[in-house]
Amino acid sequence: MLNRLAARLDRVKPSPTLAISDAARAMKQSGLDVIALSQGEPDMDTPAHIRQAAIAAIEGGQTRYTLVNGTMALRQAIANKMQRDHGIAANASDIIVGTGGKQVLYNALMATLNEGDEVIVPAPYWVSYPDMVALAGGQAVCPACPASDGFKLTADRLEAAISTKTRWLILNSPSNPTGALYSKAELQALAAVLKHHPDVSVMTDDIYEKLLYDRSEFVTIAQAAPELKDRILTVNGVSKAYCMTGWRIGWGHGPSWLINAMSTLQSQSTTNPSSISQAAATAALEGPHDFIATHNAIFERRRNLVVQMLSDCPGIECATPQGAFYVYPSVAALMHRTSAKGAAINTDMDFCQALLTEQHVAVVPGQAFGLSPYFRISYATDDQTLVQACERIKRFCAGLRKQH
Repeated sequence: MLNRLAARLDRVKPSPTLAISDAARAMKQSGLDVIALSQGEPDMDTPAHIRQAAIAAIEGGQTRYTLVNGTMALRQAIANKMQRDHGIAANASDIIVGTGGKQVLYNALMATLNEGDEVIVPAPYWVSYPDMVALAGGQAVCPACPASDGFKLTADRLEAAISTKTRWLILNSPSNPTGALYSKAELQALAAVLKHHPDVSVMTDDIYEKLLYDRSEFVTIAQAAPELKDRILTVNGVSKAYCMTGWRIGWGHGPSWLINAMSTLQSQSTTNPSSISQAAATAALEGPHDFIATHNAIFERRRNLVVQMLSDCPGIECATPQGAFYVYPSVAALMHRTSAKGAAINTDMDFCQALLTEQHVAVVPGQAFGLSPYFRISYATDDQTLVQACERIKRFCAGLRKQH
């Protein structure tokens, strides 16, 4: 009987976001009134014209295997989107479609990393980046990007993090978990460093690109620094802006040598993504986009609500994000306290566990994202739920006492 696991699993840990969500779900099932703000998923339904395209694909018999790297229709729609949105001339042959953006990132790392290779992952980061690097045999190097720098990587920190083993820099803008948005000038400053390191490529995760507030402008690094285009992988998808998390469609655009290698890897793992989801994603990219502005207005109102209410909580400092649908408040002033029910609060994990236990609010601790002491809230849910959650957080904070 096989009773041992592969050693590579020792390199990774389960997603803290999913772990918190599972704990909240179990408490709910036991009858407790739990508010879960731990998962980043829009609460809006997939727009009707996208759903109708999927139904039409089913009824039209588009239920068979497609090309491994995606239908030509979808890859051409992606190429058109890159030209339309960013002025990037993309060939459909240099695009791969995967089962969500996460698979595209994973395939790229698996296709390029050898044991001991390094990947720069600025902290705070999306929880999956370092573990995907580890699974591929690499080592994540995570320079801390403090709030004083807007939670963004600076040119100096990038230069200091690069070594002879560095193969990739991963960027995420707007960011999960902070909502930080890189400007064109900031991206060009990073590109100026990379020009001196020709062996370092850039993997940019643009999944939140259309979720912007305060009239902010999104720029992708291939647009800001076209001279680096031959070593940039641009990853995106329909999950967030198009409210299609469950459809599982993401894509990558990059140099042909990389896309071909990723296609080979995908051909021996998952093969093509769902044909129905690809038809829906094509409709999403080619159809009307007016709903995005409508949704962004809702998210912006929720952001303002949450930032204001959290800023009113004793000991919490909450920066205002420019994009995505997360806030990343600091609880530094609340360390070394004791909760109303006697829990010692010495880390952001302590804070989040006690908050869940005592006030039944599920949020994700900053240590999961590589920068403490913070926690992340997703405000991709209704106003009433957000108000109730923030009131509970304020009550919890007000009940903290200094440790003796």
